[in-house]
Amino acid sequence: MKMLTSGTVTGAGSFRCLGCDYVLTLVGSETLTDCPHCGGEDFARASLFRAGRMDTGRGPEREKMLARRPGSEETLTGHRPPEDLSQSEHDALLAEARERVEQPGEYLVYEESDEWRTVALTREWTRIGRSLAADVRFDDPTVSRRHALIVRQPDGVRVLDDRSLNGVFVNGARIEGQTLKDGDEILVGRYRLNFLSVASA
Repeated sequence: MKMLTSGTVTGAGSFRCLGCDYVLTLVGSETLTDCPHCGGEDFARASLFRAGRMDTGRGPEREKMLARRPGSEETLTGHRPPEDLSQSEHDALLAEARERVEQPGEYLVYEESDEWRTVALTREWTRIGRSLAADVRFDDPTVSRRHALIVRQPDGVRVLDDRSLNGVFVNGARIEGQTLKDGDEILVGRYRLNFLSVASA
């Protein structure tokens, strides 16, 4: 893991404070500042699909538990921390989430509080943000109260930046609005979500 210190000019991307796990998202060639959360100076590039420090087990035999939650949301717990996942392991987790989907449709898959969550996109508008009114809510300072919108239309599903402070990124590129494809990765603050489109058998 390559360590970066504050004052370093970096490219666009997300950078995780090694002291408190706070994630800064930079656009273009910006200078890495001290951590606004703890004042730390040491950072590493934020790993894909990371959503905070986790203390779950790291053994090869990872216990898995699937629990049905209200609101068409499923959780998959007991996996290793996402920063330890290789791309193939991450792909396997997404494939597992896809296999557990019982109905065709569009879904968001993301990790939060030691759990992988699957949320069905059943409404025309799905609001993502820090607000209590958000359909997918992240209580985190890197997420704006109104951060992003997922819009289901006859010609496809789009993600829109809802005037957020840190922006919305799809597959690493900042966007104002973009049609989503199966497997696309959406960055909202320090949270990474994957879009799944499951066709009928």
